[in-house]
Amino acid sequence: MDAIVVGIDVSKDRLDVYVLPSGEAFFEANDAAGVEKLAGRLAELSPTLVALEATGGFETLAASALSIAGLPVVIVNPAQVRAFAKALGKRAKTDPIDAEVIARFAAATGVKPKPLPDEQSRLLADLVTRRRQITAMIVAEEARLNRAANRPLKKSIGRLLTALRRELKSLDADLDGQVRASPAWRMKEDLMSSVPGVAKGISRTLLAELPELGSLDRRQIGSLAGLAPFTQQSGKWRGKSFTSGGRTSVRAALFMGALVAVRHNPVLKAFYEKLIAQGKPKMVALIATARKLLTILNAIIRDQKPWQTA
Repeated sequence: MDAIVVGIDVSKDRLDVYVLPSGEAFFEANDAAGVEKLAGRLAELSPTLVALEATGGFETLAASALSIAGLPVVIVNPAQVRAFAKALGKRAKTDPIDAEVIARFAAATGVKPKPLPDEQSRLLADLVTRRRQITAMIVAEEARLNRAANRPLKKSIGRLLTALRRELKSLDADLDGQVRASPAWRMKEDLMSSVPGVAKGISRTLLAELPELGSLDRRQIGSLAGLAPFTQQSGKWRGKSFTSGGRTSVRAALFMGALVAVRHNPVLKAFYEKLIAQGKPKMVALIATARKLLTILNAIIRDQKPWQTA
């Protein structure tokens, strides 16, 4: 019997569903009642996989409820689904078509269901995301303050900066409470913070958004972070290696860590300077340093041993 794979396209108000191999298509409301009805209907089908596309948080209710109902849920990458749709030659874009593409993508690529984050993990991720948003606001307002030409405008920006910095301090206290309340998170944060160049912001981004750290090999973890190099070549032609994809916030945090590490971490500083001496462009050397930093952190969490200089 063919495996039953379900694709669900998620929007703010509705869930479009497509079932393989039957071709059955229907929709439910994206609210508590609609998700409960959907869970019961899918349970009767006994699917081997239920795939939802990440949609800026609109998928959270459905994914959590379906997972609690015992269904094999997986969240798929929207960019990969779009690329798959192009490969299939599907140019039209409607919610029912998207649901079918998601189902076919899940069936063709063999993605595996995995446990969804628990409530504590989701809260940590939300706090880390909010901290990143507040930090970006502060940077933007500081830039406006530097350009401000009159006193009333400067006073307005100053008041907002004061409020934003107060909120950032409050978020940091909330994050401290979340991390220190979990022995596992506390241990991982302490291990990562032992590496020169890794501050709390970086370690907490990795805790929240790269939970696979320490459980995968260096190539797999590099790919998740978007730091694994890919080479373009065909016949005798050799293109340049490049990095792409992965988790943007994780990659950005590691890049910032690399910027600090090339000044304050003796091992990574020497690694970076060696690449520069070999003629590598500074950006290429920094990306390689970020990748090495990730490899070090992955090994530290795997082995549960803090940073050692010798």
